[in-house]
Amino acid sequence: MTGSPAQIAAVRAFNRFYTKVIGTLGESLLDSGYTLTEARVLFELAQRESMPVVALRKELELDAGYLSRIVGRFTAAGFITRDRSPHDARQQILALTPEGRKTQAELDGRTDEQVAALLDGLSPSDRDRLVRALGTARDVLGGPKPREVTVRDARVGDHGWIVYRHGVLYGAEHGFDASFEGAVARIIADFASANDPERERTWIAELDGERAGCVMCVREDERTARLRVLLVEPWARGTGIGFRLVDECVDFARRAGYERMVLSTNHGLDAARRIYERMGFSRLDREGTHGHDVVDTHMEKWL
Repeated sequence: MTGSPAQIAAVRAFNRFYTKVIGTLGESLLDSGYTLTEARVLFELAQRESMPVVALRKELELDAGYLSRIVGRFTAAGFITRDRSPHDARQQILALTPEGRKTQAELDGRTDEQVAALLDGLSPSDRDRLVRALGTARDVLGGPKPREVTVRDARVGDHGWIVYRHGVLYGAEHGFDASFEGAVARIIADFASANDPERERTWIAELDGERAGCVMCVREDERTARLRVLLVEPWARGTGIGFRLVDECVDFARRAGYERMVLSTNHGLDAARRIYERMGFSRLDREGTHGHDVVDTHMEKWL
């Protein structure tokens, strides 16, 4: 065993706690008459028009005999149809009947109500903490990567996060010193103390409910907007978040009446530069430093 006794005990204690919270210790899930495994079989089939038995068994990692008994019960109840594959007569294809889909939808609704009641007892900040913690647990244990991307206006607390994450990431990935974090802090402080919401804005990108990136549009002059503080978390790169943020910023600047957008990016930030170039920005010149041995690249885009 590689886990310490305390770590093993902590995981087991959480398992006991959570199975009690969601009611999986009884004979049926949510007093529905179906076990958790049976409800999961219905759920997986409801996501598709049909599914081979072999694929369902692999998806749920179930014993073949156990799954066969569940399928037999649901077939007898009129929830599932079983047909031979037209490509391989040895393969059975499962599909939910209208009655099966109705039963699954009822289970889904009751589960949503249970989770909603659980969340209603928490403060908004605790709900966010819970979602982030669950996402972390899923990622660490090798679960599917989150793919739900949303871009929203910044809220209270987000601007402090922007300063913090710039300092941490640029220090770790590019060796930037504290003067860079100070420069970002001044940008954020100037924006927070005085900004025109009709022509200036900050956005936060979330990936499956967790902050994953940011960007800001500020006024350079009456005709020109400046894109600032673009950042995408390492674990969220490759999901298109950078493009979403830049596109949101450019679209806002255009609607706000600006004619041009400019930005400055540091030498070595090749991924960011590729995003800007693909979004139509062109390079102007190179000059300046931020207290580091780096060179700013200045770019523009006519709107």
